[in-house]
Amino acid sequence: MSSSSKHSLSYRDAGVDIDAGDALVEAIKPFAKRTMREGVLGGIGGFGALFEIGKKYKEPVLVSGTDGVGTKLKLAFELKKHDTVGIDLVAMSVNDILVQGAEPLFFLDYFACGKLDVQAATDVIKGIAKGCELAGCALIGGETAEMPGMYPDGEYDLAGFAVGAVEKSKIIDGSTIAPGDVVLGLGSSGAHSNGYSLVRKIISVARPDLNADFHGRRLADVLMEPTRIYVKPLLALMNAIEVKGMAHITGGGLVENVPRVLRDNLTAELHRDAWNMPPLFGWLQQHGGVADAEMHRVFNCGIGMVIIVSKQDADMAIAQLKAAGETVSRIGEIRERRGEEAQTIVL
Repeated sequence: MSSSSKHSLSYRDAGVDIDAGDALVEAIKPFAKRTMREGVLGGIGGFGALFEIGKKYKEPVLVSGTDGVGTKLKLAFELKKHDTVGIDLVAMSVNDILVQGAEPLFFLDYFACGKLDVQAATDVIKGIAKGCELAGCALIGGETAEMPGMYPDGEYDLAGFAVGAVEKSKIIDGSTIAPGDVVLGLGSSGAHSNGYSLVRKIISVARPDLNADFHGRRLADVLMEPTRIYVKPLLALMNAIEVKGMAHITGGGLVENVPRVLRDNLTAELHRDAWNMPPLFGWLQQHGGVADAEMHRVFNCGIGMVIIVSKQDADMAIAQLKAAGETVSRIGEIRERRGEEAQTIVL
């Protein structure tokens, strides 16, 4: 700076709270520590996170996934409820890599805001640590970016990145799926993290009391219920039987996600009366006047994960998953595709 300058500017003058950032790091360390697992060589605080792939794998293949929480964050801001979106963040990535047979190993997060609110950020990252515990993966690094002028006060953005491993010979790619196989659906915990642009539009039109009772809970809490993490029960199932294919039901719903694991000559025929759709979806459909086809395309409609197994393994799979605490329904079957019909049909 020239000698004629009247002021000496600092990072604080730019709106960055250095002390708040240091306080956040210290606040989250105990929660990250609870997620540590075999393989972690370096955790929070270093320039890079280190993880050693164990000797349990002969031919390990790394599987990675990245995602965010989407406009569900807008509801979190409005409700000042930040303790569940971190679970959503982890779930979106670990459930995605799980469908290829991968065990999640570690997770990295990115939290960006205009001005750091230590309490809100701590609540978010506590949720991320909780999600990692549920998935059995380690939270070993991340980035907290305070960028004045980039985000409105009280708002932030989240992104996450998960890495897992699968034995090369056990990658699940849908190649063995055949006509006659059974389609199982695992119950969702709600809308998960998809369709919230439409959810928010319905709320703006219906103007409900978000604090009102909704089947024994506040409507706000039902809307913010975090995405279910299916990792542990499904890893156990993969060790017991051949899981031929899985689909994480995210944006695109059942009709666009199930075809991603099917060969071109196959169709999944699903039966709508085979599972119970949670009341939230009926409320959204009624207050938004949403057509059935649009519901199936936008929302999970009560099915958060689809699993495809052979007919002879179906009963065992159902019993094992129910014993693990999952809600399981036999929702359809695989058959030969007829002409150019859709690869997933809900009847």
